[in-house]
Formats: sequence, structure tokens, C-alpha cells
Amino acid sequence: MLKPSAVTFLKQLLDTPGPSGYEAAAAKVWRDEAKTFAAEVHADAHGNSMAVVNPKGSPTIMLAGHIDEIGVIVTYIDDDGYAYIGPIGGWDPQVLVAQRIRFMGRNGEVLGAVGKKPIHLMKPEDREKASKMTDLWVDIGCSTRAQAEALLSIGDAGVIDQRTLDFPNDRIVSRSIDDRIGAFVVLEALRRYAADPGEARVVAVATTQEEIGYHGGGARVAGERVDPAMAIVVDVTFATDHPGVEKKELGDSKLGSGPVLTRGSVVSPVAFRIVRDTAESMRIPFTLHAAGRETSTDADAIHLARHGVATALMSVPNRYMHSPNEMVSLSDLDHAATLIAASCKAVTKETDFTAR
Repeated sequence: MLKPSAVTFLKQLLDTPGPSGYEAAAAKVWRDEAKTFAAEVHADAHGNSMAVVNPKGSPTIMLAGHIDEIGVIVTYIDDDGYAYIGPIGGWDPQVLVAQRIRFMGRNGEVLGAVGKKPIHLMKPEDREKASKMTDLWVDIGCSTRAQAEALLSIGDAGVIDQRTLDFPNDRIVSRSIDDRIGAFVVLEALRRYAADPGEARVVAVATTQEEIGYHGGGARVAGERVDPAMAIVVDVTFATDHPGVEKKELGDSKLGSGPVLTRGSVVSPVAFRIVRDTAESMRIPFTLHAAGRETSTDADAIHLARHGVATALMSVPNRYMHSPNEMVSLSDLDHAATLIAASCKAVTKETDFTAR
């Protein structure tokens, strides 16, 4: 089980705003925790944070989880003090209706309420239509543009104002599980590896801009800088244990069933076997996911870094992705961290990462 101190850190990390391109506050929380046990802690110009254990070891293994979340950005402020927003990352605008937004303003946090024309004032033909981002505005309590601009500027970012909640059956709910959870898991795995290290040098990286990283985001930069022989990427995947999901298309992954290991596409068969064999030998529960093309994760960028990186992809089942109430099981986080630490220890200087 996760220690209470680890859960406390996890909740602090989840509650700290950090949308893509604006990850600095969340990244600092991650680095401050890493400094309590890692031999080296660094950051780069792209915003990535790196923590190193066994710095003189070999080969190098990179553990990557992106720390950014989806968010919104102020695009316009009108004469009446209302702010208009655009998306950072992939949004269903219906999710934003009637939410509260927590902006990172020039002088601190600014709270706003998302407004929309009341149903009573809509024409009958408009009531069934889905809301668009352009139909919404954010009311921050100001009555003039000057008042609003004293608090907010064009380009200020925000997130839904939703704090982490504890749910029954060892589950938590948060707006930023995708993929603050991955950043947490790789650091927790590094902590466990530090307590009982193997031969490898292991670098945990909280990567940036994955949600908008059409060209690789921070993972591409970090993969070049760290220059690993092997990487384990941690992200979330769709839990398929709720109504309305087609398992024949998405596979079968339930909360509490352990991490999901991806096979195919960019995943190295050697790295996959190391992780799978470790899970089987330690009797750690896991499920499998097939990816015939790209994975839409940091793995797509990292496996192409420098001369190529043997990359494995491990995911945490997540319900209600890209919503204010994403849900995961703490037991899955614990199993993922244990499996990653043990997989790193299984790698030696003699490990051949070329599939033969």
C-alpha cells in the first residue's frame, strides 16, 4: 500500500494547477519531493523536471510521466469585464458548463464562474444543441474591462476549480489525474528503487506539454537529454468498467486490476518482456492493451530519441478522462510503482535491448 506520506504528496501534486505550458508550480512541488531522496534533481528550459538515482550506474533507464493537465487560456476580455477562454488540450465543452475556473492571474489566483445563456432564454431549437467553447464566458465578478484587466491578462491560464476527493474502495477523484498520476508514479517508483537499487542509473522525468505535444512535447526534449537505453512511460488509459464502453474496441481494464501494459506499435518487445516477466514473477496483477499504431503518449516521442530507445508503456486505468472527476484506484498506483522499481532492478549492464 502507499504510505500516508505518499498519499499526502499525491494530493498536493494533484491540487496544484499546471496546464500545458504553465506547469511550473506543479513541477516545483514534484522537484521538492524528489530532493528528499534523489541524488540529483534538475530542470530544463522546456520545464521538464528530472531526478536521478544511482548516478554512476549503467545502463540508463528513463521513467517518464507527464505533469501537465488540460486547461483553459484567456483569449479576450470584453467591456463588461467578462473573460472568454480557449482550450489548452482536448476538451468536451459540455464539461465546462457551470464550472468554476481557477486562473493563475498576474497577482495570484483568480476565481471565475463559467456562464451560459439560461435554458429559459433559449429558443426551442437551441435547447438540444451542444454548447461550443464560443458560447461560454467566465464571470470573475468585475463590471468593467479595466477591473478585469487588473486581475487577468490575455494568455493567463486556468483549470477547473476541483480539489482531490477520497472515494470508497481505495479510490480518489481529481481533475488532473491525466497525467499528474504518471508523474507521481515514476517518482514513487524512483523512491522505491533508491531504497534497494540495482546496477542501472535511473532518471525519473516529469515531462511537460504532453496534452499539446503534437511534435513530442517535453518528452522529446527529455529523451534527447537523458539519452536512455530503456524507458518506461507511465500514463493513464481508459478504464472500461463503467456503462457505455465497448470492450471489443478498447480492451478490458478495471479499476484495481493493476497497471495496463501495452503491446505493439512503438513498444519495444524487449522492454515489454522485462516488465511483463517481472510482473509475473512477483505476482503483480496487470492487464494487456494492444496498440497497432501510435500510442498518443510520451512513448511516441521517446522511442525515437537519439539512436532509439527501447520503450515500454504502462498505464493506469482511469474513469471519466478529461473531466473534473477523473477516478483511479490507489492500489493500481502502488502496483505500478512496485513493478517499475523491480523492472529497473532486473536490468543489468549485460541486458541486450535489441530484439533478436
